[in-house]
Parts: sequence; C-alpha cells; structure tokens
Amino acid sequence: MSKNRFLLLVALLTLSALRVNAQDLSSVEEDSVILRYTAKEVVIEAFKQNRNLSLQPVSASLISDGTIKENNLTNIKEISAFVPNLFIPDYGSKMTSPVYIRGIGAAKNAPSVGLYVDGVPYFDRSTFDFNIDDIERIEVLRGPQGTIYGRNTMGGIMNVYTKSPFSYRGTDINLSAGNYNTYQGGVSHYGVSGNQKIGYSLSGNYLHTGGYFQNKYKGERADPVNAVSTRARLSWRILPRLTANLIFAYEYSDQDGYPYRVYEKAAGTIEDINYNERSFYRRNMSSNGLNIEYVTNNFKLGSQTSFQYYDGKQGLDQDFSPESIYYVNFYQRQQMYSQEFNIKSIKEDTKYQWQFGIFGFHQNYAQNNDVNYHKLAKDSIQDIHNPTEGFAIYHQSTFRNIIDPGLSLVLGVRYDFEKTRNTLVRTALIEGKDPIVYPTVKDKTSFSQLIPKASLQYAFGHDGLGYFSVSRGYKTGGFNTTADDDKDCTFNPEYSWCYDLGFKSSFWNNLLSFDLAFFYIDWKNQQISQTKPSGQGFLLRNAGKSVSKGLEFSAQLNPLDNLSFQFSYGYTNAKFKDYKVNAKTDYTQKYLPMVPQNTVSLGAGYKINTGLSWLENISLHGQYVGTGKLYWNDKNDFSQPYYGIFNGKISFVKKNISVDLWAKNIGKKDYIVYYFTAMGSDFVQKGRPFTCGVNMNLKF
Repeated sequence: MSKNRFLLLVALLTLSALRVNAQDLSSVEEDSVILRYTAKEVVIEAFKQNRNLSLQPVSASLISDGTIKENNLTNIKEISAFVPNLFIPDYGSKMTSPVYIRGIGAAKNAPSVGLYVDGVPYFDRSTFDFNIDDIERIEVLRGPQGTIYGRNTMGGIMNVYTKSPFSYRGTDINLSAGNYNTYQGGVSHYGVSGNQKIGYSLSGNYLHTGGYFQNKYKGERADPVNAVSTRARLSWRILPRLTANLIFAYEYSDQDGYPYRVYEKAAGTIEDINYNERSFYRRNMSSNGLNIEYVTNNFKLGSQTSFQYYDGKQGLDQDFSPESIYYVNFYQRQQMYSQEFNIKSIKEDTKYQWQFGIFGFHQNYAQNNDVNYHKLAKDSIQDIHNPTEGFAIYHQSTFRNIIDPGLSLVLGVRYDFEKTRNTLVRTALIEGKDPIVYPTVKDKTSFSQLIPKASLQYAFGHDGLGYFSVSRGYKTGGFNTTADDDKDCTFNPEYSWCYDLGFKSSFWNNLLSFDLAFFYIDWKNQQISQTKPSGQGFLLRNAGKSVSKGLEFSAQLNPLDNLSFQFSYGYTNAKFKDYKVNAKTDYTQKYLPMVPQNTVSLGAGYKINTGLSWLENISLHGQYVGTGKLYWNDKNDFSQPYYGIFNGKISFVKKNISVDLWAKNIGKKDYIVYYFTAMGSDFVQKGRPFTCGVNMNLKF
C-alpha cells in the first residue's frame, strides 16, 4: 500500500470514528476520570501525565504488579510476552539489551526505545536488564515519545514505577527454588511514621541461577548467574501541597560464561557450546532520584534530579571454540546526571490544558577494549572517552471541546540540543617489541532538532476514545570509535514520521475492554550496523530508508469476578525502502532484522474459593506466547520461524501466605532468541528450556 493511500484510509477511518457511536457529552462531568482496570489494578497519575493511559491518544500497554506476580515475571525482558509489537531478545547477559517496538530499535549503539524508572532516565542499554521486584506497574508507550520524554525515544518508551509506602504497607518475604539450580530470596518492608507524613521502604533480593546450557569443552554450565539488588525509598509530605521522594537502587551481578553456539550457515547446523577460555560479565549499577512536587488547585510543579552510575567488565572467548584465537577484555563505565523541571495544569474541567518542561543532562562515558590475538601474540587496546551533554525545552497544549464536546486537539513541540566529544587512544602490544602508541584522535560534534507532535482525539460513549496522531521521531548521532576511514568516524541522526490511528473503549462496566491501533512509520537516514571493510568489528552508517506498518490489538474480558481472559496481538511489516550497501549488494525490500512479524499473547486466570479454613482459594493462570517470523540479518538468509510457548502457574492462598507452583516453556520448544556475527563467524543463542519451580510468599 502506498503512503498516500494509507494516509487517505487513515483520514476516512478517523472521520468515520468521529461519527460512529458519538454521543452528546455535555451531561458528562469533565473532571470525572474513568479509570481503566488492567488485571484488576488501577493506574495512578505519573510525573508527566495527568490522566490514565486509557484516556490518552497513544497506543499503550500497562503491566500491573498483579500481572507480574501471576505470571512469575522476574526481569524486564519477560514483559515482551504481554506487549504487542515489543521484542527484547535475550542477548545472553545483562551487558546489552536491545529493545524493539514496531520494528524500531538498535542492536549495536544507543537504544531507540527510552526507559525511565521512577523518573530516572536510563540512557545506556547496558543498564536496561534488571530485576522487577517491588514494581507497582510498567507502562509501555508505542510510537515516538520525543516531544515529552526526549532523547532516543523514537520507537517508544517504557516507564517503570516502584511501590510507594504511602499506598502499600507491610513486610513481604518471598522465596523461590527451581530446576537448573535456581534459587531466589527477597524481603521488603513498607511503612509510615505516626503522623503519616513520612513513608519509607527498603528491599533486598538475591538470585542464583546454576545455568541452563552446558559447555561441552569444560563439562560445566556455560551461563551461571549470581545477582544481589536492593532498593530504598523515603517519601516526605513536607506540607499538604509539597511532597518529596528520594529513591535509591543498587545491583551487583556476576555471570560466568555465555551460551553462544557456532552456526554453520552453509550446512544449516548449530554446534554445541564448546569454548575453552573463561568468559564472564560483572556489573555494578546504582540509580538514584530525587523527585519534588508542589501542587496547587490549578497546576503541579515538579522537579526530577537523577544520577546513575554503571560499571561493567567483560571477559569473552570471542571465537567461542576449543582453540585459543581471540580473547576480549571489555571495560565500560558511565556516570549520568540529569535535571528536569515540569509544570502542568491539573484541572480536568477546563477547555485548555498545558504543560511546559526543561531538561538537561551530562553523561560521562568511558570504555577500554583489549583484543588479544593469541596466534599473533598481539594485543590491540583502545581507550575511549566520550562525554555528552544536552538540554531540551518542551511544551504541550490540549484544546478540548473543539466544535463538538468530545473533540480535542493535542499539540506538542520540543527543541533538543546535544553536543558530544570523543577521545580515542590506540595502543598495540606485540610480544618481544616495544608498545606502539598511535596518535590520539579527538573529535567533537553537536546535533539539534525540533520535534513536533499533533493528535486529534474524540471521546465517545462513557469512556471510549478514538484518535489520530502524527509525531516526529528523532535519534541523535554519534561516533564510531573503531572506524578505519575518516568518513566513518561519525554518523548522523536518524528521523521518522509516525502516523497512528487508534480506538479504545470498554463495555458493560468493564466486562470487556479493548485497544486497537494502526500505525505507519516512514524512517529515514537510518543508522545501520555494518561490518567494517577490514572484516573485523562493526560501524554505524546512515545507509537506509525503511517503512514499518502494522497494527496492535489488546483486549481483556472479565465474565465473572473470579475469571478473566487477556489477549494481545501485534503485526509489524518492516522493510528497507532503500538500502544499497554497494553496487553489487542491494537489500531494498528486505525485512528489517530483529523484528517479529507477529507477537501473540493469550492468557487466562481463574480463582477457586474453597471455603476451607486452612485454604482460602486456589488461583490458576495459563499463558500462550507466540513470536515470529523474524529475520536475523539484513540479507534475510537466516530466520526464526514463528514459534509458541506455554507457561502456567498454580497458587494456593491462605490469608497472607501463598505457595506457587510454576512452569515455563512447558512444551520444551526449541527456538533461537539471538543471532550475531563476530570475527567472520556466525553465532546463535537458544531460548531457555523447560523450567519449573516453587515460590513461597509471606506478608506481615
């Protein structure tokens, strides 16, 4: 379908939506916010949002703490199963977590999907993978969110919120044991002072996994993990209208090995994990935030101060073979500071609502790469220092009751400026010779962009919404630290225009609710990872134009108080519109890699009230998750066909004590979750096998 025809269809459907089921809303109170239930949880207001996601003109999904518990989710990657058109492949370690929404993502450089945890921005994809204990909810907004959220949110954004002691009280203890020598233990406490002005919380969690895959050469597990994490929160109602929240989070994780296998493309065979040198990844990460809010009858003024520290070290048998060919030591450190001020109107009964904000950050990034070429008795060392700072100002206006009481217009704009510097020092160590120190390479550049957004929305019925939005996507440029030619030292920003048409509604007192969205994305100046001319390593080039189009649908049915069904489906057709590597290689009309064409989730929950004094109820939860087909590279010569897995959980509950029996990948499905090339070879990682275990949860 051509772009013009698609836009014509969008316009016709939008006009139809404005006429169908429209009612005179003059009798409905403007400030009566209808809350949408997801897994029987209610959403509350956030730093930049006045209203529930179901009342906003954006394709979005919400994962509540109930959904997290019911489905035994332990890390951020597992939420992919509940969000249409979201794909987070399992890289095999926490060092990097590529995130794709609607086909927009990045495997090699800065993320194209934003992540905020309690208002703290996470800029580096090495920080994305963390445990989701003590989480209140996770919001996933699809489509460009740069107008409000800014930097590198071209694909969308994930907002994670932890529990507040003002809304949750008590002490929780949870213990878990599973196959593959997996153990987990956590404790958390939430309390308030006697005068209800100070709330506090503290939690700790420990996880040990013995590893899911065997290293044939060593005769031991390839991927054991130990991780310790803690969170603390202090909330203070300084005045009736003034509140402060101080948040601290720390995690240490230690992984010994990687489950990568050699893939023989010519024969189409996957080898056993079989490498001789010890591999590992260790990470220290601390994320901290101070949020201050002052609320009046007409507006809310907020301040968000953030600091994140990340320190990671990797040792990698790069050839993943029994021979000693390449070994890489990689060290990475980041300190990120940010400050944001936001002021917005909060009255829902006015025809005009507004929001202003200013944001600034400084990211100090350094890394050291040491590639050991065993057979050449040579080390190639790179020291890189890449500080970046930037600022942005943004505004959003909402005009309500335009012509018709249900018609509203949202206009937003953001100006984003960023400057970055890069210092590269290269050294070669050759056995028996003096070190070779190459001339230091220094460079600097800057980028700026105006990011607009417009949405037309129409409220119909009691809590229905139809909308059409146009938004600009933007991702900043940067440096290639390992470029062979001067022309490849930097790469420029990439841009997109995204068109959304969506409908949201619920029926019969929330018996049935659904969200439906269609999208079309025109993506230009695309940053594409390519193999260096030398054949060793990668670099980014602005080499492509792409189009991504599709739909998202999610629904929840609650026919009985103790019975619920959830369904979500995402379809993405993402292809290169223009991508010529050279005169002989043309990938135009090839599918974008790492983009599942279909994402499916079907879940059901049923609670049995036993009437017994020693057992109150039994809860049953089951889920089917489908993914694919997806291609792993630009050439489209290797793919993962569509596959589906089944998960289940049974909970036995007595007041504040529950025991859970859970299982994942019940059918023992064999599939690939990640693919990459390195040093001229192809490697894959298989998905986790059948796992099962038992949880015990106590609340005081």
